[in-house]
Amino acid sequence: MAKNRISRINDEIQRELSDLLRTVKDPRLHSTMVSITHVETTSDLRYAKIYISALDKSYEKDTLKGLKSAAGYLRRELGAALKLRYTPELVFEADDSIAHGAHILDILHGIEEKEDLRESAEDPEDAEDEGGENT
Repeated sequence: MAKNRISRINDEIQRELSDLLRTVKDPRLHSTMVSITHVETTSDLRYAKIYISALDKSYEKDTLKGLKSAAGYLRRELGAALKLRYTPELVFEADDSIAHGAHILDILHGIEEKEDLRESAEDPEDAEDEGGENT
């Protein structure tokens, strides 16, 4: 039951913060598109780890600095919107899962290409053998 509650709170924090990011006036946050990929809240609701992904990775460090400087404002607004007993302290971290997933896909495509090359290299030999047997 508690895990379900934490999961719902995580989803609500993610939704509210996504809306609140548009109201932050820090120019570091508006230099690239920022998305909240995941939220992890501790069971005592004291801390929430917010995973951020920036469209342009070159601005990611500046975006994290902007979010850390706006954390007080975001926490206050989040507390007003959620009405929890404790508003969690927001800890922002860069999420590299998208880049990691893309890297894994590249590896898998490389393996597929090698298998295709190996199969195409084996097929002409088989075709020649079959052609020789028919004659």
